[in-house]
Amino acid sequence: MRVIATAGHVDHGKSTLVQALSGINPDRLAEEKARGMTIDLGFAWIELPLPGQEIPESIGIVDVPGHIDFIKNMLAGVGSVDAVVLVIAADEGVMPQTREHLAILDLLAVPTGLVALTKSDLIDDPEWLELVELEIHELLEKTRLASAPIVPVSAHTGKGLDDLRAALAGLLGELPPRRDRARPRLPIDRIFTLSGFGTVVTGTLSDGHFAVGDPVEILPDGPSGRIRGLQSHKTAIERAAPGSRAAINLSGVAVDQIQRGQVVVKPDTLRATKLLDVSFRLLPDASKPLTHNLRVDFFSGASETPANVRLLGVEELSPGAEGWLQLRLERPVLAAAGDRYILRQPSPSATLGGGEILDPHPRRRYRRMDPAVLERLRTLAAGAPDEILLQTLERSPLLSAADLIGQSGLGTQPGQGALALLQTSGAVRALDGGRLLLAASTYAALLETLAGLLRAYHSGYPLRQGMARGEVRSRLRVKGGRTAAGELPLRAFNNLVSQAVEAGLIQANDNALWLADHQIRMAAQQSQAVERTLAAFAAAPFSPPNAGDSLALLDNDEELLESLVEQGILVLLPGGVYFRSEDFTAAIERISDFARQHGPITLAQTRDLFDTSRKYAQALLEEMDTRRITRRVGDERVLR
Repeated sequence: MRVIATAGHVDHGKSTLVQALSGINPDRLAEEKARGMTIDLGFAWIELPLPGQEIPESIGIVDVPGHIDFIKNMLAGVGSVDAVVLVIAADEGVMPQTREHLAILDLLAVPTGLVALTKSDLIDDPEWLELVELEIHELLEKTRLASAPIVPVSAHTGKGLDDLRAALAGLLGELPPRRDRARPRLPIDRIFTLSGFGTVVTGTLSDGHFAVGDPVEILPDGPSGRIRGLQSHKTAIERAAPGSRAAINLSGVAVDQIQRGQVVVKPDTLRATKLLDVSFRLLPDASKPLTHNLRVDFFSGASETPANVRLLGVEELSPGAEGWLQLRLERPVLAAAGDRYILRQPSPSATLGGGEILDPHPRRRYRRMDPAVLERLRTLAAGAPDEILLQTLERSPLLSAADLIGQSGLGTQPGQGALALLQTSGAVRALDGGRLLLAASTYAALLETLAGLLRAYHSGYPLRQGMARGEVRSRLRVKGGRTAAGELPLRAFNNLVSQAVEAGLIQANDNALWLADHQIRMAAQQSQAVERTLAAFAAAPFSPPNAGDSLALLDNDEELLESLVEQGILVLLPGGVYFRSEDFTAAIERISDFARQHGPITLAQTRDLFDTSRKYAQALLEEMDTRRITRRVGDERVLR
């Protein structure tokens, strides 16, 4: 699932455009509707047919305020979106908040976006539109949106809306899937209560899944609870995927216990911090250099926190320059390596710059000019340790811990620390007694492939209990696996099967695997044939129909006969002899009782014991030998 956001100057038509696209008025507050101006975040969604998808995807929209007085609300809404629609009115062109919003989007590294040139119906002069588009191209030139398409639209006439939808679908279709690192985070951007339901929070989910019934905690300093219900775009769901807009109905949590900026997480996966190591870029149009110990406001996710800047490596940072900071926060925040953030000057209010969080839990405050510290930050800037490990493991799954850390290029200490956190959070899974590691995304893909193999097998062979273990293993490939064929090592495969059984996904025995909800289903004619056959077996339990007669009773359906054996209804003995399972068990008990009372038993005695033929008696004794119930000594059998 994808989420996009609007951005742009006040009164350039962001909310009107959202309503024209979606049919939903994102302005929900009475004051917003009275003033005709967005004050807080608004939400809507549209259905877009993305390239390569037959079913349209529901795309969330976060509508942000454009007025300078509400820039903090804007920051709460754009932190984790997939794309942006930068709205610029054709009759006014680029304005101050256009520039500030664009600078924020660039600092937050929003992956992609486009420009909606609104109110184009008000312009009759083509040369004016050409000048405005030229100004926009110059504005975007040195930003991440340099190649963004510009789409003239009119929310009032509807002209250009289809072009805008198509352009959005194209951009979103090119993005890679959202990462699932098995440690879900939902920064809270809205809190409310519903009669009969209780507390509801909304946000954009990242880094993992939430499901109904999951235990959760609110960080920092919030209560614990449980997910009572989930919705996405007003539709009830059982499971929320990474990147989706989600509303979570929380049980055990009161509205007055939480606030915007806190984060919903699974217990024991993340912890809050008051000290951050970060990279930083000061905006080129900043009014003055950044200095040590400056008081700033720190924005990350939906949170806002006062902080002090510790400038590392230099005495001051000039406008447009990049450097390293350690931020001391007034209150704990929840952050992860790789998150983007913004710093703003409190008074007069202005955006200073932003960057990437390199280490959310530094061990200490540093000496500002320590070369070792600066070298460490340069290493972290190449990628957060946990992110580097995950990327390495996704490229080369089934590595040992030592091989993973070695291939990642990280040192032993930071590598082991990051790996421990990834394993604790569930982002890295282990097989073969912990000796082989793989990313949670690879593990989930393996389970999905396993389920798909069994589903296809059940569809093709509806009368069979399950697929042979060896066949499953040979067809279960690990993308990027280190073995030549990408096949799981035997012990790792058996471990995966055990975990899938424990998770309730499949069932297994020594020979076969099958989906947990699989049931053998016979056609009416087959059921009648089985009843007829089993009745014949019951009529002569120790002289049952031979193989040929059994097939004839089953309308010569060999697969049906194999299914009865696989289900344990019939037992196949040496010489092609079939017994009903309960008759075979009864025969074993009678032979064993005879041997206990009278000593060794012969083939003739066995025949007479059941008043049957030599063929059936011999089949029974040979099967008991195979199962190590009896042992042959000359012409006799003795109990083991």
